[in-house]
Amino acid sequence: MSAQIIDGKAFAATVRQKVAAKVSELKTAHGITPGLAVVLVGTDPASQVYVRSKGKQTVQVGMNSFEHKLDADTSEDVLLDLIDSLNADPAVHGILVQLPLPGHLDETLVINRIAPEKDVDGFHIANVGLLGTGQKSMVPCTPLGCLLMLRDYHGSLSGKNAVVIGRSNIVGKPMAQLLLNDSCTVTIAHSRTADLPDVVRRADIVVAAVGRPEMVPGDWIKPGATVIDVGINRIDIEDGKTKLVGDVAYESCAAVAGAITPVPGGVGPMTIACLLANTVTACCRINNLTDGEDFLS
Repeated sequence: MSAQIIDGKAFAATVRQKVAAKVSELKTAHGITPGLAVVLVGTDPASQVYVRSKGKQTVQVGMNSFEHKLDADTSEDVLLDLIDSLNADPAVHGILVQLPLPGHLDETLVINRIAPEKDVDGFHIANVGLLGTGQKSMVPCTPLGCLLMLRDYHGSLSGKNAVVIGRSNIVGKPMAQLLLNDSCTVTIAHSRTADLPDVVRRADIVVAAVGRPEMVPGDWIKPGATVIDVGINRIDIEDGKTKLVGDVAYESCAAVAGAITPVPGGVGPMTIACLLANTVTACCRINNLTDGEDFLS
C-alpha cells in the first residue's frame, strides 16, 4: 500500500482563494475591509519569519495588515495597553500576539486580554470554553486546518476512531474537541499513555502533535489509516546540514497508511490560511453578517 499524499500547500491555496473572494464581497457589498493586527515582542528569528509571512499573505487576500513590533524588554503594561487599543479599533477584526513571549511576560494574561471576538488564534479562555461545549467559537488555526483536510479527504468523520498524540492547549486538546464535535470516538494519548503503540494501531485517524522527531513508526499505524503530522522538527544530517521532519517516520508510515500529510507541505501551510479565514469569520460576526461565517464550507 502507498498512501495518498494530502497536499496541504495546495489545499491552503484553495482556502486563500475562498478568503480573497469573501474579502472582495465584504468590500463591495458592505464597504468593510477585514483587518488583522499581529503583535511581535522581541526578535526571535522564527517568530519574525512567521510574522512576515502572515503580513504578506494578509495583504495578498485583500485584507488590511497591522504589524506592531515591540522591543524584547517591553513591559507588560505597555503590551496590555496596546492590546486594549486594538480591541477598541473598529478597523481591526483579528488580533494575534506572536508566541512565545519573552519570559517576563505572562502569556496567559496577555492572551486573555484580547477581546474574545477578535481572538483569531482561538486561545482565549472564553473561546476554549465555547469550543469545549460545542458552541460557536474562534477555533485554533492548526487544528482547524487539520479538520478541514480530514473532512475533505473523508467526507463525514462520524464514527471513526481518532487518536491525538499530544495534549497541548494549542493543538492536542482543541484537535480532540473538534474531532469529538464531528462525532469521532477520540483518544488523547501522551507521554504517560500505557502501550501507546497499541492505542495508535486501533485508530482510523492519527494526529501526531507531540514535538518529537519521527516518533511514530509505520508499525504503529493501522493499514489504511489517515495520518495527520503536525510536527515540524529540524534535525541534523550529514556534513552539518539539517532537514525538517515531522512527528511520524514518513516513509514507513506512508507504506501502511491510506493517506498522510508530508512535512513540510502538509499542515504548516494550512495554519496561516486558517488564520486568514478566522479573521474574515471574526469580521463577519463583529458586523452581524451571519452569511459570512461558513464561507469555507
